[in-house]
Amino acid sequence: MTPLDYEYLRKLLKERSGLDLSADKQYLVESRLVPLARRSNLAGIPELVQKIKGGAEPLTSDVVEAMTTNETFFFRDKIPFDHLKEAVLPQLSQARAARRSLRVWCAASSTGQEPYSIAMLLKEMTALFAGWRTEIVATDLSQAVLEKSKAGLFSQFEVQRGLPITMLVKYFTQKGELWQLNADIRGMVQHRQLNLLGDLTHLGTFDVIFCRNVLIYFDQETKAGIFAKIARMLEPDGVLALGAAESVVGITSAFRPYPDRRGLYQPSTASVARAGGAPHILKAVASAAR
Repeated sequence: MTPLDYEYLRKLLKERSGLDLSADKQYLVESRLVPLARRSNLAGIPELVQKIKGGAEPLTSDVVEAMTTNETFFFRDKIPFDHLKEAVLPQLSQARAARRSLRVWCAASSTGQEPYSIAMLLKEMTALFAGWRTEIVATDLSQAVLEKSKAGLFSQFEVQRGLPITMLVKYFTQKGELWQLNADIRGMVQHRQLNLLGDLTHLGTFDVIFCRNVLIYFDQETKAGIFAKIARMLEPDGVLALGAAESVVGITSAFRPYPDRRGLYQPSTASVARAGGAPHILKAVASAAR
């Protein structure tokens, strides 16, 4: 791969997916795109680049998907799900008691372990949400991982990563060497292909947004833009969960830390006021959390 080919691919990936590759990541591009070139009956990456420049849109999409990291597992990092169970969902069950509905968005859902972890958690909390309309929207840039997620089929290795054995027995059925989530859990999750760089308003507003382990691949300007869009999609007393290595600090003033819960954020008073929300709701929630 020539330096010019690499620069072309860096720019393409930045425009299409937000992925911000540094100058020293050429090895990563080669490791992922050489196999793709061979599957496409091309000699190598230079030929792949020429095809893309010639307008081969399906191949361009394949390149973006090949470079997207889809590492995930059930109840990843554990702490955000503990926060959800111990603080966020109990508070929202009171705040939403009148309307009896709850919307959750997993913004980079990959092969489904994150949204299905939330679905199982909600199932475990039936006493709080019995008779409610609960909606979990799972989105990802890659259609391939969404299709895997929809099927709800996981290998022995995948179900051993983070999933409690009690939940495996309770919510999965063995299918040969694979394990499939039961239909009631699969039915709790809606799947949609989505690029975080595009328009997000059609998704509506949410009570909880999980946007974890995806923003680390973007530059500061792109992160700030996505945070601004997410802030407009979150209810005034809603909660944003970020990955363990992610933060809003130094990037945006649209969010403030959730009291005593690392990795969780709520819309700032200023951002709520700009959106026409009610800052007093935030104060009430903060007081309850203390």
